[in-house]
Amino acid sequence: MRGAILLGVNRQDNPQSSGKGYRHPVTASLSRRFTRLAAINVASNLLVPLAGLVDVAILGHLDDVRHLAGVALGAVIFDYLLWTVGFLRMGTVGPTARAAGRQDVVETQAILVRGLGVAAVLGGGLLLASGWLSSAGFGLLAGTPVVEEAGRAYVAARFWGVPCAAGSMVLLGWFLGQEQAGRALVMTAVGSLTNIALDVWFVWGLGWGAEGAGWATAASQALTLATGLALAAPALRHRAGVWARARDPGALQELAGLSRDIVIRTFFLVTVFATFTSLSAGMGTLVLAGNAVLIKLLGAGAWLIDGYAFATETLAGQADGAGDRRGLRRILALSVGASVTTGLVLSSALVLAPGPVLGLLTDQAPVLAEATRHVLWLFPVLGVGSAAYALDGYFIGLTAGRTLRRAMAISALIGFVPLATWAWRDSDPTRLWAALAVFMVLRVLTLGVAVPGTLRDEGSTPAA
Repeated sequence: MRGAILLGVNRQDNPQSSGKGYRHPVTASLSRRFTRLAAINVASNLLVPLAGLVDVAILGHLDDVRHLAGVALGAVIFDYLLWTVGFLRMGTVGPTARAAGRQDVVETQAILVRGLGVAAVLGGGLLLASGWLSSAGFGLLAGTPVVEEAGRAYVAARFWGVPCAAGSMVLLGWFLGQEQAGRALVMTAVGSLTNIALDVWFVWGLGWGAEGAGWATAASQALTLATGLALAAPALRHRAGVWARARDPGALQELAGLSRDIVIRTFFLVTVFATFTSLSAGMGTLVLAGNAVLIKLLGAGAWLIDGYAFATETLAGQADGAGDRRGLRRILALSVGASVTTGLVLSSALVLAPGPVLGLLTDQAPVLAEATRHVLWLFPVLGVGSAAYALDGYFIGLTAGRTLRRAMAISALIGFVPLATWAWRDSDPTRLWAALAVFMVLRVLTLGVAVPGTLRDEGSTPAA
C-alpha cells in the first residue's frame, strides 16, 4: 500500500499506469468514500473535545471553582490564536485535495513544504509575543482577580505548545486532503490521550491546578507534531521541482489570499464565542462556569459533526479538481443530510436528559442548576446550526475563501451583535444564548444562498 502514500489510492490508480484497471479516485463510490472518511474523522474529532472535557471534569471537581473559571477565561485567548491560525489546516486541505484530484504529486508535496514553512514562522512569532498577547487578552476579558490569576498561569504554560500546534494543523490538512484520514486519526489520538494522562498527573497528582492543564496541553501538542512529521516523512522523498514549486511567488500569493479570507472568517467566528464567554464572565462567576460547561458540550457535538465536514472538504476539493459537478452535488447532499441528522439527535438527547451528562462535568450544584437553565438553547445552536458545519466544509474544499468570509461577517455583525448588546445591557444570559442561536441560523442561510453558483455545469467553481 505504499503506492497510496500520496494520493490515498493503489498503484493501479496512478495516471501513468496502463491497462483497463485504472479508475480515477473521484469516480469511485462517493457514498462509500464519504462514509469511510467521515467515520475516521468523527473518531479523530471526538478525541479533541474529549481532552477538553477531561480538563473541565478534573478542574470542575476541585474544591475551588476559580481553576475551572480561570481556564475557561484563558482558553478564550487560545481560541483566538489557534482558531485564527486554523487557516493552516483549512488553507492546506482544499489545495491538497484539488492537487490530488488533478493527480499532481509534485504540487501535493510542495503544499506541505510551503505550509510547514509558514507554520514555523508564524508559530515562532506568536511564542515570542506571548507576554504581550497575554496581557492584551486579559486586559479585554472580564474576570475577578483570583480567576484572572488562574487564567494567566494556564496561558503562560500553554503558549509553549503554540508553534507545535501550528505545524500539526498543516500536517492534518495535508493528510485529510489526500484521504489519509487514518494518519490524522493517529496524530489526534496521540495528542489527546497524552493530554488526558498529563492532565490527571499535573492537576490531580502534582496539584498544579490551572497551570497544570496548560502544561499538559503544551506537551501533548509537541508530541502530536512529532508524530505527524514521522508519518509524513516517507512521502517526502525528493522529487524534482518540489522546492522550486514550494517557493513559487504565484502559489505563495494564492495561499496568502486564501489565508487572509479564512483568517477574517475565523476571527469573526472566534470573536462571537469569545464575546459570549466574556459577557458571561461579566454576569458573574456562576454564569461563566455554567455556560462554560454547555459550551464544552456544544464543542464536543461540533467536533463530531465536523467529521462529516472534514470528509466534505476532501471529497469536494478532489471533485472540483477533477471538474466533477455531479460529484459535488452528491457530496453536498451526503454531508448536509448526515450533519443535520446527527445535530438534531445530539441536541435532542441533551435537551431531554441533561442531568446525567452535566453531572459528569461538574458536581457543584449551583453550576449544574445554571447550566440546566439554558440547555434548551443547544437545540437551535447545535441542531439547526449543524448544517453550517457541512457548508463550511464544502466551501473550504472549493477554496472559496471570500464566500466563507462574507457569510461569517454577516452572521456575526447582523445576527449576534445586536442581541448580545441587548443581553449585556440587561445582564441577561438567556438573551445571550438567543444571540448565539441567531448567529448559527444565519450562518446556514448565508452559506446556503451561495451554493447554486458552485454547481453550474459550465466552467469551474469560483473561488469567491
